[in-house]
Amino acid sequence: MPQSPAWLTHPFRWQRGPVPWPALLRGALGMGPVLAVGLATGHRPAAVAAGLGAMFATLNDRPGTRRVAAVRIAVPALAGALGWFGGGSPGWWALALLTLVGLLSGAVSVAGPVCAAAAVQLLVLTAVGAGMPLGTPPWVKAFCFLAGALWPLLLRLTVSPSGADGERHAVAAVFDALADALDAVGTPAAEAARRRLTGTLDQADEALRLWRRTGSGGAGQQRLLGRFAAAAALCEASVALLWEGTPLPPRIAEGPRRLAAAVRAGALPGALPAPSSDTAARSAFDRAVLDATLAFADPAGPSAVPPRSRPGASPLGPAGRENGLRVAVCVAVSTAVALLLRADYWYWLPVTAAFLVKPDVGPLFSRVVNRFVGTALGVLLFAAWPTGGAEVAAVTVAGALIPLAARHFAAQTAVITVTVLAFVSLGGDTRASGTRLADTALACAIVLVVGHLPRLASTRTSVGHRFAVALRHARHYLDHVLSGAPEGPERAALRRTAYRALAEARAAAETAAAELHADRNWLPVTVRAERIVDATTACAVRLDHGRPAPAATTARFVTTELAALADTFDGLTPAAPAPATAPADCHTLNDIVGELHRIRTLTGAR
Repeated sequence: MPQSPAWLTHPFRWQRGPVPWPALLRGALGMGPVLAVGLATGHRPAAVAAGLGAMFATLNDRPGTRRVAAVRIAVPALAGALGWFGGGSPGWWALALLTLVGLLSGAVSVAGPVCAAAAVQLLVLTAVGAGMPLGTPPWVKAFCFLAGALWPLLLRLTVSPSGADGERHAVAAVFDALADALDAVGTPAAEAARRRLTGTLDQADEALRLWRRTGSGGAGQQRLLGRFAAAAALCEASVALLWEGTPLPPRIAEGPRRLAAAVRAGALPGALPAPSSDTAARSAFDRAVLDATLAFADPAGPSAVPPRSRPGASPLGPAGRENGLRVAVCVAVSTAVALLLRADYWYWLPVTAAFLVKPDVGPLFSRVVNRFVGTALGVLLFAAWPTGGAEVAAVTVAGALIPLAARHFAAQTAVITVTVLAFVSLGGDTRASGTRLADTALACAIVLVVGHLPRLASTRTSVGHRFAVALRHARHYLDHVLSGAPEGPERAALRRTAYRALAEARAAAETAAAELHADRNWLPVTVRAERIVDATTACAVRLDHGRPAPAATTARFVTTELAALADTFDGLTPAAPAPATAPADCHTLNDIVGELHRIRTLTGAR
């Protein structure tokens, strides 16, 4: 039976997981009380602005540590407050304003998830501030918006695991994911397990970022930083085993599992399985397990891994310029159509377009389908809701459902639609339901057409640029390894950055594969690029354990090939080839060259 195309099946994908009860409680206590207080004091416009701030803050309350959550909520809230200052009398001036803000918003969105959330809030609140007649000065609306966002932020900092529980569980998850990856070596599940390991390392790295930047904290924080450093070193030592692909005995994974339990309990791991160093890779791994055990016994712990640099795309780079153009065109067309069709309450069209072109919520066709279905469901639910002052109850129920609805874009859209319809009803628009569904259908059609224009739909820039970034970080990592520098914080930071850049490239490739017009399959390229970094790590382990370093001409040949391929992906003129032939004196470098040639074959790069 032929397999259905990815663009057709993607709208039906649903994330699974346990019910996040603390998040549900925070959602129920977030928007409803803020709106109720504003209405009770007789300040309806202020209540609507504060309710919108609480809504966006609740949407940004994602799983993670309290410190990371504070950044994810606070930074977009500040950007959203800035958007209110674009308000004024409705008119065609809004077309130029939203086009410029859309260009900026789209470019900034490629820099990372926090920037994407901040950019969409800036764009959405600029449109709402310009089109929703609340009758209050912009600075008042901005202040109320920030006040509304502050309440869910305070809830996030209190109604959540206390102390360093979030950070501790993030570090323990690294050891667990490593054990799972070792168990999967030599099986079809090996690749997925290795990617999960990379993801848990990224999450732990992000969770501990603020601690490492400040260099402060008590003995418990420093001990946890040291244990994360031990986990990162152990992961590097394991890559040689993962890269070789030979099934491993169960005892190999037992050590990381006991270390994970020790991290969660805040205790020592006890006796670990006896080493059996029958190969160089296993010898390196057993030595890393011993070092990790010593790190657990040392109250001070080893030197912590320094914060990795963020590999996200630059807003001024090719990906930022293309995404900025896409958002600006979609929002400009939606705004122009809205102003032509109606002079009042025109903001729904550009707001819908702004959400639809958000780059981190899946392929465009899937977003359009789920947005329309979710809006229709939300309109029906709001129409069936009792009228006459029941808006606070509707917002309270919707807030409680946001953490669960976040698992699917259509469900999230339905919950947000109910919330926004309650807000606009309080703002004076009592005809919202029917017109909002029609506006959403029109915005979906506009974005679907504009978003698939040839200049705006190619994955050569949006995905190829991320591979170029990943290959450049891989080159920096390989340069450091081949320089003969010993294992240390600098190598750990370069390795983490390379793997993080690869993870972002893979996410972009998976999204591109499910587009309605997938002009290239980037997923095989991802596998090859990941093997390049794995081979680099395996090379580092072998060099650390006495293997001879490759010749200088060999190293120069491989790093120049990496740089040339990265330049090709970015549309630049590749660097001149190194004056050498393919390496023959280093097994891992031969593998890297082989993967580079396969990438050129897959992409047609020359």
